[in-house]
Amino acid sequence: MNNSLTLYLAILGGVVLAGVIAHSTWQNRKLAARQPKRAALEPVDTDAQVGGDTEPQFDEHTPTQPMGLDGAPQMPPVKRGGAHLDALVDAIATLTLDSPLSGDHILLHLPPSRRAGSKPVLIEGLRTDCGEWEQPQPGVTYGELQAGVLLANRTGGLNEIEYSEFVQKVQTMADALGAAVEFPDMLDVVARARELDAFASAHDAQLALRLHARGSAWSVGYVQQQASRHGFLPGALPGRLVLPAVEEGAPPVLTLHFDAQAAFAEDEEQATLRELVLAFDVPQTAAEHAPFKAWCAAGEALSVGLDALMADDQGHPFSPAAFASIEGELVRLYEALAGRDLAAGAPATRRLFS
Repeated sequence: MNNSLTLYLAILGGVVLAGVIAHSTWQNRKLAARQPKRAALEPVDTDAQVGGDTEPQFDEHTPTQPMGLDGAPQMPPVKRGGAHLDALVDAIATLTLDSPLSGDHILLHLPPSRRAGSKPVLIEGLRTDCGEWEQPQPGVTYGELQAGVLLANRTGGLNEIEYSEFVQKVQTMADALGAAVEFPDMLDVVARARELDAFASAHDAQLALRLHARGSAWSVGYVQQQASRHGFLPGALPGRLVLPAVEEGAPPVLTLHFDAQAAFAEDEEQATLRELVLAFDVPQTAAEHAPFKAWCAAGEALSVGLDALMADDQGHPFSPAAFASIEGELVRLYEALAGRDLAAGAPATRRLFS
């Protein structure tokens, strides 16, 4: 993000522990944003169920739906999970349909890549059966459509080129569906994106502490064994263990990182480690789940179990007494996010800080 700031939390009378609040990733990911665009291809399930005693006739605009016990069409349940458009963080275009369309037909004409530059694009339809918005699915009829592009994320704010790409993709889809589309003004969108980017970069933080071996090095297997006692599970990426969230599909509460090369070793007992990083992503994790207390408790428990020294990025010892000072700064950060209607852990917040 532009004018990216690194957030450090004041500790014990204004003494700053460099690295306690880890360097935010906004600037690094700006560099990644200059790389070739990545296509986010999403599988489309166009299978549909048909019920009834006679064989009905369908055209491509007619949804195929299972029948209920009373013979009435039974549409699939509303999609509750996944990302949803939010005017707080998205620029949203409206598509007006001449008549309701089936999800099967809409899915055939979605943009093949659901990204505009480094920003994700979402398409939603308004169900005719219950009046709720969701990402289109087979067997459902939709009376309206809307398309949105994220205004900002950790790669930076939406720029004119990315917005133009979004407009082009949505216009192509609208033409194929015979829909009229109305886009928000580009200058207004880009101005909103810059302002949101500035706010987010000033309120992005990760808490991190390092665990250094006091004596002999640890094997990867031993680290995994000790971490599992405190609820950590293997993560999707090598060299990462996670403390999963209670909420299904939510980001992990804590992450425990170690050298990925050691994770690739054929014999985990032969691969040794002398340092671990315990962290949690502040905007991604809801405060009511007490991630800070979990971070403190895990750091102290692992330091005892592994005979490790807790330290900051400079190698300075990190005492439990410092936790109280950090917690006070966290409270102010949580209040600032909530004051923008972007409470930590909320769906829109997670998308913004992604």
